Amino acid sequence: MKIGITCYPTYGGSGVIATELGKALAKRGHQIHFISYALPFRLTHYIENIVFHEVELSNYPLFEFPLYSLALASKMVEVATYENLDLFHVHYAIPHATSAYLAKQILNEKMDVKVITTLHGTDITLVGLEPSFLSLVKFSTEQSDGVTAVSRFLKEKTLINYSIEKDIEVVPNFIDTEIYKPNKDGAFREHIAPNGEKIIVHTSNFRQVKRVTDTIKVFEQVVKEIPSKLVLVGDGPDRSECERLCRELHLCDHVKFLGKQDALVEILNAADVFLIPSQSESFGLAALEAMACGVPVVSSSVGGLPELVRHNETGYIAEIGDISRMAKYIVDLFSNEKKHKLFAENSRKRAVENFDKSIVVPMYENYYKKILEK
Repeated sequence: MKIGITCYPTYGGSGVIATELGKALAKRGHQIHFISYALPFRLTHYIENIVFHEVELSNYPLFEFPLYSLALASKMVEVATYENLDLFHVHYAIPHATSAYLAKQILNEKMDVKVITTLHGTDITLVGLEPSFLSLVKFSTEQSDGVTAVSRFLKEKTLINYSIEKDIEVVPNFIDTEIYKPNKDGAFREHIAPNGEKIIVHTSNFRQVKRVTDTIKVFEQVVKEIPSKLVLVGDGPDRSECERLCRELHLCDHVKFLGKQDALVEILNAADVFLIPSQSESFGLAALEAMACGVPVVSSSVGGLPELVRHNETGYIAEIGDISRMAKYIVDLFSNEKKHKLFAENSRKRAVENFDKSIVVPMYENYYKKILEK
């Protein structure tokens, strides 16, 4: 198949999944054409069967704001025409699904290019609900030839919020469990916790929805019971507030802010628990990465997290904002080595058996075939 993939090229779950999907499909013999305003950050080296097409933006003085959605549609038409694409697979509804719809209409007389839209989360639960976008998201989703969502939660949210009467296929996020796997060499761990302290890891974009301050408050209770360190990976709007809270709670010697990091596998392998107290999480890709490395997860009970984390099996689930319960769960795991080992093994097993790319990528392939046969 010849597939055009459009995604946001920056850090974020939708861009990661789209890029990794394209790489996996290319290795399976498909021709992949990435169409975006910049090279996706996960495309770090040449891969056979992958071509990148940059969307060029006009700087004509009449246009106060760049017309990206229109420029994207135009580039999609160009690539589909000259590369003879079978389908567009767009990730994140706004504006990609809209641009794909426009491109399809322009191409209609020349060729029948199918459009598949994958919904990832905030495009449906946050951005798309704004009055200025709601009708556009509904229209673009319904006009797509196929629609997938990364969790049952997101599928149901889409159907309810937008009154959509279209079949949505649930295809979960995935990872390469040969990259994300246990490897306890101990170098990073010794650096962070030289005196044998337990380590809690949290990774996110430090936005309000991730409730990173809750992570620090949970840790404050844990460290009173058991010598521990908290490692925070990522950056974003709430980082300064988190640093201020650490100073206020006198935790600076116990909390490490690492900022954005590429060596995530090494960091996750140093963790004893991964903490994700979000108030909204359509899937929880960060939690899956930790599980694949054999790290139990303590999470909030929102969105797609209960579909991923098995309570009292691969970790624990608590209500949003229940700081005391999350802390109690972590202390329980830190205090019971046998239980921790069992949860770690269960986490790795669940990731390998349900969310490895060898399982999920063929689900996309089969869905493509289903849509192309319509």
